[in-house]
Amino acid sequence: MGVSGSGKTTVAQLLAQHLGWTFAEADEFHPRANIEKMESGHPLTDDDRWPWLRAIRDWATERSRSGEDAVVTCSALRRAYRDVLRGSGARVRFVHLDGPRELLAQRIGGRTGHFMPSSLLDSQLATLEPLGSDEDGVVVSVDQPPQECARAAARALGL
Repeated sequence: MGVSGSGKTTVAQLLAQHLGWTFAEADEFHPRANIEKMESGHPLTDDDRWPWLRAIRDWATERSRSGEDAVVTCSALRRAYRDVLRGSGARVRFVHLDGPRELLAQRIGGRTGHFMPSSLLDSQLATLEPLGSDEDGVVVSVDQPPQECARAAARALGL
């Protein structure tokens, strides 16, 4: 979990590869209308997010029922969003990839082919609710190479 530019996809792919688990990119669960809204520089509303979060939750439930472990990216910025994900039939644990705004903005500005404009970073940072002490998860700093982030996440989760 984390805001745009935190390295969710890269770190999650590395973690899934390291663990031999299935990987999914949450952006692929967005309906086209959500993507078009973000591409035009408009932040999503909760009404836009609920079906997307339920689709991710249902995917995780299906993986769990088939005996698969999985890593899925998702911004999961608010506790209410994480509550939806925790409603799956799987044990859901969070890795919050956290970093300074300047680094995140630099990363967003340097990537191509992604629908999330850097203009929405401040909106995401304002929305972000850190993991509560009662939430199953860890915080990993992104001011290190992605491989190190993935290793730190695996260690912190006892994997």
